[in-house]
Amino acid sequence: MRSISALRIAVDGTPLLGNRTGVGEVAAGLLRALAARPDVEPIAYALTWRGRGGLAPVLPRGVRGATRPAPARVVRGLWERGSVEPRVERWTGPVDVVHALNYVAPPARAPVMVMVHDLTFVRYPELCTPDTLRYPLLLRRAVDRGATVHTPSRFVADEVAEHFGLAPDRIVAVHSGVPDVGAGDRAGGARLAGAERYVLALGTVEPRKNLPALVRAFGLVARADPDVVLVVAGPDGWDRERFTAAVDISPARERIVRLGYVRDAARRDLLAGASVFAYPSIYEGFGFPALEAMAAGVPVVAGRAGALPEVLGDAALFVDPHDDDAIAAALLDALHADTTRQRLVASGLARTRRYTWERMAATLVERYPVLR
Repeated sequence: MRSISALRIAVDGTPLLGNRTGVGEVAAGLLRALAARPDVEPIAYALTWRGRGGLAPVLPRGVRGATRPAPARVVRGLWERGSVEPRVERWTGPVDVVHALNYVAPPARAPVMVMVHDLTFVRYPELCTPDTLRYPLLLRRAVDRGATVHTPSRFVADEVAEHFGLAPDRIVAVHSGVPDVGAGDRAGGARLAGAERYVLALGTVEPRKNLPALVRAFGLVARADPDVVLVVAGPDGWDRERFTAAVDISPARERIVRLGYVRDAARRDLLAGASVFAYPSIYEGFGFPALEAMAAGVPVVAGRAGALPEVLGDAALFVDPHDDDAIAAALLDALHADTTRQRLVASGLARTRRYTWERMAATLVERYPVLR
């Protein structure tokens, strides 16, 4: 039963619509954890026209959906240009705090918290789309209006403080939970991969994921291991041509499997059957896919970059993401060295137990910038 004085929190539910991404996992996990608390009344709003009927079915139990007919593109354009109307309360009714989960903070009468997943657009603008390069202006407007910033790691919090000049009390750094992958079927993973042994990479095909380097490194791995294949599963992002070109010229191209976006059941199966998970990113603000792999008992090879050392700790084999030979050597170690594999699996399972949605929600509820 909800307390009479329950905190009314409006949370952006838009990322729950369509194919689930990392931001969608944050929305689902946070809303579920908030709904389990008697001192909180979560309300999910969605800025969408076509998908407005799809919000209620994907909301966790105990979360009220707030949608209304509105030209979503027009409204988002107004928000991005700094308009103070329409306020988000037009969707949600009166609330105590608004939590925007994907960089764009809506105008609101209530205090606002905006989640910043990473600062790729500042550190590596050459890896970003033109739309993403607008984020610094949008975030500057939000913080100038008094918004608090929520980050998924201390690493990103430090970057936000440095770039935007924010005081520590304006930034809340709290690790996200780990998505519940569930048990998969190893045989199903092998069928999708077309092989019993495979290196798996999950995520959007985009420049910062560094997949061309992984393809080049796999060419070296394939020379030493005649049975293993590389599986790359995830939607096409921008500039996928670099990845495609790397595959086309790879001497191991016949052993590289491109699956595209995979739904939850296939994702579970791929993780269940993977021999090694490869995550040689150039920059990450958290690292959901690597943690999912650890939770599934898969050894992880990761780039020593961004927040990954903070989040993955001693539970991954870290490599210089710009060194193809180092990536290949780490993959071969994780594939063949039993001691290494056992250590990575055990430490990975232990590491993921640190990250829960309940802990994330508890920290946020303590820190929400409420006016009560």
